[in-house]
Amino acid sequence: MSMLNSLTFKIWIILINLDQDTVLNWFGLGNVQTNSKDFFQIIDDDHGVTFSDTEIEPSANVSLETFKLILTGLLNKVQDGLTLADIEFALLFIIFVRFIILAIRYNLKTSFLITTVGLLAGYLWYRHFIDLISNYRNTMIRIPFLHKMGVDAIQLRVLHRQSALSDYKLGANVHWYNPLKVIYYALTKGIIHIDPESRTRYYIDPISMIMSRLNIDDHSRIIEFYYKIYNGVIPKLYKMGSSFWRDISGVAIYSMATRVGKRYCPYLIRWHWTLLLIMGIVERALEYFVRRMMYFKASILIPIAKEDLAMRGAVNASVSMQMTTLNVFMVFIVLAHIALILFGMFHAIWGQYFYIPIFVDTTELHVGPRPKTSVYSGGKTSWQDPEEKQKNFNRLIPKFWYGWFGKGTNKSSTIAKIIKKIIKSIIDRFTRKKL
Repeated sequence: MSMLNSLTFKIWIILINLDQDTVLNWFGLGNVQTNSKDFFQIIDDDHGVTFSDTEIEPSANVSLETFKLILTGLLNKVQDGLTLADIEFALLFIIFVRFIILAIRYNLKTSFLITTVGLLAGYLWYRHFIDLISNYRNTMIRIPFLHKMGVDAIQLRVLHRQSALSDYKLGANVHWYNPLKVIYYALTKGIIHIDPESRTRYYIDPISMIMSRLNIDDHSRIIEFYYKIYNGVIPKLYKMGSSFWRDISGVAIYSMATRVGKRYCPYLIRWHWTLLLIMGIVERALEYFVRRMMYFKASILIPIAKEDLAMRGAVNASVSMQMTTLNVFMVFIVLAHIALILFGMFHAIWGQYFYIPIFVDTTELHVGPRPKTSVYSGGKTSWQDPEEKQKNFNRLIPKFWYGWFGKGTNKSSTIAKIIKKIIKSIIDRFTRKKL
């Protein structure tokens, strides 16, 4: 079966026409290269418009020039700032390339399973990334490179609120996997009948129908108690239950997937999921710190600056310095935080691991060491090796860098050698003695 999968994949690869135009169009960069000749020569005669293909130039083969055009086009697309579409395209491209590489190395089934595991791990980071930019949206729109992404975050938040409002009014998007919402709408919407002629609302649940048969005065305490239950207690109970579930649902699902279903949850997903939960403790403090800085700037510094401009025509140097310092701190925190989440997300998509002191150590106390006998467990974790642990324990100094994708730093990779050579040549050029 594996031989059949491998043969099918190779035939599929051969059938794809990989010329320069195909590759550029796949990247959405079809307009990068320009040709001096027109592809079609339009000939207008008495019988209409015809086309001549004598001037058609065949597409060039994939070469170094193709990769140069790809890099040029991608740089032109992101020079005005990143968007969510750019990040999603990069993730899909990595998934596609990884699937191709693994299919050549193993077979289609194994490649699909490994890629799916990485996709699920990356999705956890992506959802966390969406929540992060939603919290930083007001700061991101003031950073030129992240302005477009901040606009995307604001649009997503508006769409989410509109969807929630329409759900509340209509109950159209109630699904079976949200039982609390199903019960709530069954009690609040399903028990109401509106007379089409008089437009009068009637409660048609069993309790209301029994109450309507009783000979009770409209001003009785029983009727008052009845309406308090339906119009006050039930909505408040639902609100309390939904808030409680919203706060605990993440931990509950995590516990069911990584603890109860540990046997069926791949190590890569458990590792990245646990790391995200542990990092969230510090991330909340960072987000709150940025929010407080924005509040201090908007409520304290900006009114003082406006008052100085109105009275003296210039802003006090101390206030100006404080505003500049706050801006620098906010931009640094937001950029560093977003870069860290993107770093983790791309590692997860590739099925790899990375090391952050304290956080990774705490994570691996929960999930244990990586099983090295399974192809579905992901990439290297050299910090888990007994020799490395003993070495760091003897030095009592944590090691922050464990090579590219956690492969270790004992043997320098080709990229590391190139970077070292470039740095060394720059240092030699500036330290060279003049004759």
